[in-house]
Amino acid sequence: MIAIIDYGAGNIQSVYKALKYLDIDCAITNDKNEILNADGAILPGQGEFSDCMNSITKSGIKETVMEFINTGKPFLGICVGLQLLFEGSEESPDTKGLGIFKGIIKRIPNGEGLKIPHMGWNSIDIVKNDKLFNGVDNGSYFYFVHSYYLDTEEKDIVSTQTEYGVKIDASVSRDNIYATQFHPEKSGEVGLEILKNFNKIASK
Repeated sequence: MIAIIDYGAGNIQSVYKALKYLDIDCAITNDKNEILNADGAILPGQGEFSDCMNSITKSGIKETVMEFINTGKPFLGICVGLQLLFEGSEESPDTKGLGIFKGIIKRIPNGEGLKIPHMGWNSIDIVKNDKLFNGVDNGSYFYFVHSYYLDTEEKDIVSTQTEYGVKIDASVSRDNIYATQFHPEKSGEVGLEILKNFNKIASK
């Protein structure tokens, strides 16, 4: 079973519907035992960094997330769910992230002809082998919605990149932790391939 972590914020229903469409056993839950007993866990995210981080903290889910990651079972962060894994964000300078990875999330700079947020389809460049991208072609298009982006200090964790005025680290992975800035659940067939791959990883 895949636990979709419910902390009172985040794009939960679309992730749930995508997994159900794939006939993947899943549940939206904030129950500690149910999350820790799951084969894999997904942390969705949508909205402002501090709102999401505060919701995780106040709901008591923060400790459960950290405990789950420490089990070594597969964990997937999506959109702000990726950003929360880092130390902080320029969007909310006074709010600390989970600090699992090093780096601060930065604001996408205003460029000529660029609209902020970065919203819509953009292609990705696969920069390292990653089981999450099995069967996904280099240059595939995914759906993005964000005004802040990752430029991590730990380049060895970066699995894909995209460009929108600046080079954006579009996904990362290390050990059992995976995260994407784009929304696989909103990215059509290629996005569903990401979710299928995550379920395969969790099912082993």
